Amino acid sequence: MTATEQGCLLVNIFSHVISRTNHMMRNTIIASAVLSLCAFASADTLVLKNGDTLTGKIGQVTAKTIKFVSPSLGELTIPTANVTSYKIDAPVRVQPKAEPSVVGAVTGDATTVKVADKSYRLDQLKSVNPPAQAWAGNVIANFSLARGNTNKFNVGFEGNAILRRDDDKNNDRLTLGAAYNFGESGGGPVGNAKTTDTDNWKALGKYDYFWTEQLYGFAVGKVEHDRVANLDHRLSPGVGVGYQWFETDKINFFTEAGLSYIYEKYGDGESNDNVSVRFAYHYDNKLSDDITLFHNLEYVPAINDPGDYNLTTDLGLRFKITGSIIGQIKAEYKRDSIPATGSLKNDLLWLVGFGWQF
Repeated sequence: MTATEQGCLLVNIFSHVISRTNHMMRNTIIASAVLSLCAFASADTLVLKNGDTLTGKIGQVTAKTIKFVSPSLGELTIPTANVTSYKIDAPVRVQPKAEPSVVGAVTGDATTVKVADKSYRLDQLKSVNPPAQAWAGNVIANFSLARGNTNKFNVGFEGNAILRRDDDKNNDRLTLGAAYNFGESGGGPVGNAKTTDTDNWKALGKYDYFWTEQLYGFAVGKVEHDRVANLDHRLSPGVGVGYQWFETDKINFFTEAGLSYIYEKYGDGESNDNVSVRFAYHYDNKLSDDITLFHNLEYVPAINDPGDYNLTTDLGLRFKITGSIIGQIKAEYKRDSIPATGSLKNDLLWLVGFGWQF
């Protein structure tokens, strides 16, 4: 039998099978085929300057990068300058810097975007297809235990959450944070009494309102307690202005200056209050897909006595273990230039922990 005859035989067999298929199954086959064709047809396309054409799903588009998910290559971040053109068939949101958002199918290149019969330069847009606005942050727990010649126990946790909104109705950021650390030492073969050498907590709330893409005003409130340092509580509400130097998927850096009111009450009943200047900055850098470096500093000197100040800073690495499970190594340094009677000015805390990132 020739190849042609074999092909005809296969076609006849397939036709016979289809003709014997009941009506419902034929409809199912047709519907599945239509859905498959639609899915294929609705795939986004992206053409690179080297001539390659990628088919998949286009995510956020900015003047610098395009997020792209390829069925074969996975998640990609492509420099916008390397793209000749792209097309998104499904309606997405395009957010201009000074106008309400526009929804529609999108075509674009390295410098322009067209949506709903409107054309924009990329530098006129915040982004195309911005990610959904949701809380992001982490919860970290740390624990250490030593028994034998050295007897020491430490436990603690910290949590941080940030909601960043950037659309035609809102351009702001809400930050919440809290931490607690407890530790004791003593006992052992010489029978030393157990001593609590760490017992502190803090809570923070902060709101930033962006007047421009980089300049914003903020209101912040913080409360702290440190039993070992004989600090019953420290309240430090404040207001000021900040400047967002970088806000990208890789680097986030801002600086702030303002005024704070500091009220401290100590365990012996004494208290101290003053109006202070507040200087602060935050920096984080995604060194790789799995490792992030972070650093914070806050310096708050009293206006009437600059020698009376509080300084808090930290430096650490946060790394992905698997999925949303992360690890963290951090050093935290605090200095109270005028502490409670009998307490030291400096505190240094090393923390190693594991937790959940959302």
